Amino acid sequence: MTTRNDLYTRVTNSIIADLEQGIRPWLKPWNAEHAAGRITRPLRVGGQPYKGINVMMLWASAMAQNFTAPIWMTFKQAMELNANVKKGSKGSLVVYADRITRTQTTHNGQENERDIYFMKGYTVFNVEQIEGLPAHFHATATPQLDTVQRIEAADQFFANTGADIRHGGNEAYYAPASDYVQMPSSMFFRDAESYYSTLAHEMTHWTKHPARLDRDLGRRKFGDEGYAREELVAEIGAAFLCCDIGITPELRDDHAAYLGHWLKVLKNDKRAIFQAAAHAQRAVDFQHGLQSGTARTQDRELVSQS
Repeated sequence: MTTRNDLYTRVTNSIIADLEQGIRPWLKPWNAEHAAGRITRPLRVGGQPYKGINVMMLWASAMAQNFTAPIWMTFKQAMELNANVKKGSKGSLVVYADRITRTQTTHNGQENERDIYFMKGYTVFNVEQIEGLPAHFHATATPQLDTVQRIEAADQFFANTGADIRHGGNEAYYAPASDYVQMPSSMFFRDAESYYSTLAHEMTHWTKHPARLDRDLGRRKFGDEGYAREELVAEIGAAFLCCDIGITPELRDDHAAYLGHWLKVLKNDKRAIFQAAAHAQRAVDFQHGLQSGTARTQDRELVSQS
């Protein structure tokens, strides 16, 4: 049985290895070769998207093994579909949080119950590693929204958040004291994807406000560890959010300098990437919740990762 510490170390070391090669595992290219390919989050066998750290882990595995299909399932799930995993296939790790309740006795003799969360891992296989699946698991791509429609949908998504988004100047940032997002005019970006990727990044920062998710990762000055942690959350959150709204996530040239800071944080804290992914997922879920007025609840993949 893989221990919790082994899982933290295994996942973190894999992401560190990517970052040291200049690869950001949260930026997976769009995939249009599969019917579900425009939903770039990895999908469970029933079509539900993975969340948090599992998105990054399965993206990385898909890139390493050149998978184009986003659907994953366990060995048992394949068998239940009268299919079988191809001999020699390498499975991919996903994790989830579980909990046990323990009773503790205080120094004055009182008994208190406390939930203890711990992480478990299990193995999944991409549908391209499985033979005998029903045809819809290998269906070809269907037409998607055109560029104009996707831009209109993205505009509406961010408008629905109610955020104060201002345009002007040549810098993109979130101003926490005044609680607004500043963006250069869209004409200064090379394309719509660049604009919305940047906006998604700043909108992830926007969720940290005390009136929203009240996220404080210890930032005290530019470039310190807390700053690096918050920027990591915003990078991952932007990638998740772009996937959800149908915009291709893009690499911001001005963030290349953060790689060294992120590597230092991850090497010093094996839980840091789990925490960043969980915070990013909460930021994305919060913005989705504003589309209907009700914030989404978090699933077990996020529990105890922060």
